[in-house]
Amino acid sequence: MSRRIVLIRAVNVGGAKLPMAELREIAESLGATDVSTYIASGNLLCVPDGDPAAFDRALEKAIEERYGYFREVVSRTREELQTALDAHPFEVVEPKFSYVYALTGVPSPDAVEAFEDHGWEHEDVKVIGADLHIRYREGAGQSKLTAPRIAKALSVQGTGRNLLTVRKLIDLAA
Repeated sequence: MSRRIVLIRAVNVGGAKLPMAELREIAESLGATDVSTYIASGNLLCVPDGDPAAFDRALEKAIEERYGYFREVVSRTREELQTALDAHPFEVVEPKFSYVYALTGVPSPDAVEAFEDHGWEHEDVKVIGADLHIRYREGAGQSKLTAPRIAKALSVQGTGRNLLTVRKLIDLAA
């Protein structure tokens, strides 16, 4: 089994605290090995015991049971994340303003078309498979393209990381 990059949506923001040491403990209690974390924003690297999708669901459940809130878990192999990075369709002016947003599934073609054709004021967007690519022309902090709007428009949840973080996670997973 290969090492996976596990991304947890919206932790350590808005009151959803998840200490990284405790996240590592939870992952190990679920049978994961070679466990590490990167920064305190829900980035876990590990080799799950068994089916990766089953591990992701078990991790969601364990976090909910321990902390009382539900957060989606999306994992990718190093190769899948590298493919997403290589497919980034926008010129990267500032890596911190360009994101790969890993989705929990592939949105419907109709949802993708409507989302991409919306005419976002300060963002460029493109869905490629189960990944949303975003370039925030003025930074993510001022954007009206929020996680709830993305989830509603595409009918799937996800979690984004800027290209600096994506590159670092790829390096750490090697």
